[in-house]
Amino acid sequence: MVTRGFFGRRRETPPRPIPPGQYLERGFPVLTAGPTQRVPLDQWSFTLVGADGEPLGEWTWEQFRSLPETEIFTDIHCVTKWSKLDTTWKGVTIDDLLIAAGVTEPPAYLMAFSYGGYTTNLPTWDVIEGRGMVAFEFDGQPIAPEHGGPARLVVPHLYFWKSAKWLRGIRFMPQDQPGFWEQYGYHMYGDPWKEQRYWGD
Repeated sequence: MVTRGFFGRRRETPPRPIPPGQYLERGFPVLTAGPTQRVPLDQWSFTLVGADGEPLGEWTWEQFRSLPETEIFTDIHCVTKWSKLDTTWKGVTIDDLLIAAGVTEPPAYLMAFSYGGYTTNLPTWDVIEGRGMVAFEFDGQPIAPEHGGPARLVVPHLYFWKSAKWLRGIRFMPQDQPGFWEQYGYHMYGDPWKEQRYWGD
């Protein structure tokens, strides 16, 4: 039943094209696969793991914050169909993490894994050459726990479920494997411009 005069919230026209099927969101909705993780900085660490399971590099929060910092200005797109424009993130690029670990030729795929057990898979190409970072600031402030702080993956050209919250590490893989949502039917890649939301898209 529709009440007379009620037509729902008017969708704002975006100032530039956004991916098909998306609408403009001025807020920042909180969507997670489980409870919000709250990781004390003195207990936080980040690890790069090789395809053989051996650590390639490991950083405490203090060591991580001593690495080169990069700021990006970008739009983000959620698989639940909202897009948020003009967001600013600061963090350490995957390129700089690989340099710090002395890794010159990483395997073709990776699995990002998080505090709380969340995982998501990515081609390595999609996080190098400036395409991905481990971010610790959003719009000039430390990332709030509900948005993935103290540090989260940011890969803005893919749907945002690929930008894992509460990031704990990255494990490289010679072949692609599904992560958490991918095992439940989400697309293995997730290009918003191609509407790659689910298997078969």
